[in-house]
Amino acid sequence: MRQDGERGGDVGQTDVGTSFEAFVGERGPALLRLAWLLCADADAAEDLVQEALVKVLPRWRRIVAGGAPEPYVRSVIRTTFIDGWRRRRLREVLVDDDVHFGDERAAVDPAGDAAVRLTVQAALMRLTARQRAVLVLRFYEDLTEAAAARELGCSVSTVKSQTRHAIARLRVLAPELADLFDHPQPEEVR
Repeated sequence: MRQDGERGGDVGQTDVGTSFEAFVGERGPALLRLAWLLCADADAAEDLVQEALVKVLPRWRRIVAGGAPEPYVRSVIRTTFIDGWRRRRLREVLVDDDVHFGDERAAVDPAGDAAVRLTVQAALMRLTARQRAVLVLRFYEDLTEAAAARELGCSVSTVKSQTRHAIARLRVLAPELADLFDHPQPEEVR
């Protein structure tokens, strides 16, 4: 009998490989978008997805048996990003606030979806890694504050404050996107 982890040429192993390849082929672009939002760098996003998929492959049969592999893989991507961010402990240097990204006409242009997306991406790149991670978890991944706090290994109040600071910073960096935010604009950003 083959033990888990041993190589074998049986049909079950081939099915796992085929299933994994099909999943990556179908959901790879969505996973890459998530990674890009977290990393704000295309090359780093590709590396992040690849690293997460390498972690997932040995357990693929059990993951698929659990029913929904995509949420699990997305969680591995988020965790891998956060672990890497914690290991590096790089100090983030913010650029001047007086530089604005995007075309102010994009907000009223009916064909401006691409321009808005580029403006959001450019502004996200100017946030700290933690602020970017909080916004991605809360608004792209649609996690609750408590779930985002668990993912980041911090308190709910930290998630709330990082969200508030990140949104305030986005309002400064890209004021033409103000209507995207549900929250009223604070009178003063501390």
